Parts: sequence; C-alpha cells; structure tokens
Amino acid sequence: MAEGRFRLAAFALCAVLALAACREQGAEGEYFEVSGRMFVFNYRLATAHYLVTLRPMRPIASGQKAVVRFENPAGGDEIETSRTIWPRSEKLVLESPPVECVVKDRPYKISIAIEDAGGEVLQRIETTLKSSEDQSVLPDRPLVVGPFYSPNPDVAGHPDGKIPGGRGVICPKL
Repeated sequence: MAEGRFRLAAFALCAVLALAACREQGAEGEYFEVSGRMFVFNYRLATAHYLVTLRPMRPIASGQKAVVRFENPAGGDEIETSRTIWPRSEKLVLESPPVECVVKDRPYKISIAIEDAGGEVLQRIETTLKSSEDQSVLPDRPLVVGPFYSPNPDVAGHPDGKIPGGRGVICPKL
C-alpha cells in the first residue's frame, strides 16, 4: 500500500515537472500576442484612432519597446509610433495619432516590432484591421472645445457637427 502511494506521488511529481518544462519551453517563443484591435471613433472630438492591445506571453525585460507602423488611411507614408514596454505590464496598448479617411470594411495594415534595449528586433507582428464604420459618421469639427467641453463655436447652428466644406480633407477614392 505504501509502495502504491510512493509511485503515485512520484508520478504526480513527474507530471508537474513535465508541465513546468512545457511552460518554460513556451517562453522561448513569442513575446506578445494581439489581444484586441479596433478603430476608436470619438464623436465629441471628431477623431478616429487605431487601437491595438497586446498581451505578454512571457516576462518582459527592462528597456523593451514597441515600434508600430499603421497604414495611413488618407494615403501617403505610414504612421509610425513607439511605446516603452514596462516590465510589469499586464497588457500593452498601442494607439495611433488621429487619422483621416477610414473606410468601412477595408483592411488596413499594422506592423509591430518588439525591440530590446539595444534596438534588436525580438518579434515582428503583422496584422490588419477593418473598421465597422466609415469615418463619415463623425462630425466635421469637434462638438466641444477646451477643458470644460464648451460647445464649439465653429459648429454653431449645426448640432450634428456637419458644416459646409466638410472636414477639409480630400480622401483617396478606392
């Protein structure tokens, strides 16, 4: 009876060690995975942004950063941003500056490079993002201005924010 318990305990110990080894083996792979991505339309401020979240797949070393290149919906050069990655972060949020000309159901490319403190690329992530709406749902000008969200005088008499002349941006035809 004691021998059976000993074998059971030895088997359980081997199973735990095997699982731990598998977890360590996984740590050799990817640093991050994409956990979310969307376009954020802020109706009050009349802006649209890319937003991508990454989930760490292994411990983060000090000095790492993410360099992100977003396809420019208005055409032209990609929009590049970088973000420091903090070692104890549970997620990494990557956001573009405001963009123009977002079109519904069109895939936009996003390239992410995870770099170490010396600038060496540790991981590359390529993904795409489709918007569920056109940017035309936004007002042409912000509906509010200033720290107290005062009504924007530029849209006085236009409660929907649509003004003659539109946003003042000429978007490429697709």
